[in-house]
Amino acid sequence: MAVIYTLQQLAELTQSRLQGDGSVEIQRVANLEKAGAGDIGYIRDAKYKQYLPHIKASALILPPDLAKDYQGNCLINADPYLAYAKAVTVLNPLPQPTLGVHASAVLADSVVMGEGCSIAANVVIGANVALGNGVIIAAGCVIEADCVIGDATRLYPNVSLGANTQVGKRCVIQAGAAIGGDGFGFAPDQGSWFKIPQIGNVVLEDDVEVGANTTIDRASMGSTRVGKGTKLDNLIQVAHNVQIGQYTVIAGSTGIAGSAKIGNHCRIGGMCGISGHIEIVDNVTITGRTFVASSITEAGTYSSDTTAEPSSSWRRNATRFHQLDKLFKRVADLEKQLAALNNKDTH
Repeated sequence: MAVIYTLQQLAELTQSRLQGDGSVEIQRVANLEKAGAGDIGYIRDAKYKQYLPHIKASALILPPDLAKDYQGNCLINADPYLAYAKAVTVLNPLPQPTLGVHASAVLADSVVMGEGCSIAANVVIGANVALGNGVIIAAGCVIEADCVIGDATRLYPNVSLGANTQVGKRCVIQAGAAIGGDGFGFAPDQGSWFKIPQIGNVVLEDDVEVGANTTIDRASMGSTRVGKGTKLDNLIQVAHNVQIGQYTVIAGSTGIAGSAKIGNHCRIGGMCGISGHIEIVDNVTITGRTFVASSITEAGTYSSDTTAEPSSSWRRNATRFHQLDKLFKRVADLEKQLAALNNKDTH
């Protein structure tokens, strides 16, 4: 059954100012090309201003500078992207699973479960696990002994939580994520490798989201920690003893080596590599495919990768890159010769 809100209700839910008919019913958020009756779209950039007269949506979400030139129904918000996100959320509530424990699930007798939980088919939950109220665990998840999962947290299919993993409230863990597996620790032993037991755990604080097939390793000792409100994309590797601060976002395929420390409110692009045992301060942005080899001690934006260019140009530049040391020496020699000539002329 469709969820329907009036434009007035959406204005209140998105903290926006209403312009036009507040009784108009909205049931979908749609892209501008396909939006029609019952739809609401959004524009946040003035470069799309020319499309305004041609949009057939019942309403739009607009910033103030665009709304003044628009005669139709709209919600005016200084941050139209955030207002759009809130509208999508209320118009598309998550489906609620069947409450209770599926007959095929296997739960240890010592599991403590709060009210309103849903445990789907083929879930396995070990001894002394504590589940808060409203926890949703989808099919095929494995939760080992002594884990704690806070209220209203949702695990999608085939998530694995290693022993003693601590998950806060309102967390979302997408399908296939493996949290609390052994960290990568081995001691050299006369030509072979001696495995070091990883006796710590993983702590996810409240409101953390973990993407599909992301792995977060348990600490060798102590805790690998992901701070409150932090969002991790798909296919991220977080090694043992990493500390990630609050409200940081990290895009897919990034690898973070052991004992790295990342601050609060950082933004890290996709396919970045972050070395172990370094520290990144708060409010740092790292663009995609950047390799961070040493600590970052000042807030700002950091990059290291080159962007795409025609192959012929790239090959020439790559060849020249390997000639830089020789070129530097030649320039240094020329500078010395020039300095000597200048000194000769002055005398």
